[in-house]
Amino acid sequence: MACIEGVIVKKLNYIPDERGRLMEIMRCDDPFFQKFGQIYITTAFPGVIKAWHYHRNQTDHFSVLVGMAKVVLYDNREDSPTFGALDEFFTGEFNPLLIRIPPLVIHGFKALGNRESVLLNCPTEPYNHQIPDEYRMSFNSEAIQYQW
Repeated sequence: MACIEGVIVKKLNYIPDERGRLMEIMRCDDPFFQKFGQIYITTAFPGVIKAWHYHRNQTDHFSVLVGMAKVVLYDNREDSPTFGALDEFFTGEFNPLLIRIPPLVIHGFKALGNRESVLLNCPTEPYNHQIPDEYRMSFNSEAIQYQW
């Protein structure tokens, strides 16, 4: 499913019963689990693009909980066998996934459909407000040949 080296995609499943449904997203016994930093959500209104950014140290774990989104990854690691590769995932309520994004892989997402998308992230590091491990680029940066 993913072509970028180090990116892991876990198909998620709902477990329904008469009360509602449950979905496990990530467990400490998943083979790719490293460590816990924090958990947060970010949202985007329909058609909004939140891109591009990357981290030098942190691994992200994205899962879209509400709505649908297009999550796009670009391998900017010059020493990677998949340098320059793009991965594109359509994920959310109709295709629940967990997407593991390694450090230095540039990523972003676009909210699809006619409702707000809610993305949950469980990064390996807590956010450092004094020295953030976050580097941003414009969604239409010429460095990445991608049409949102």
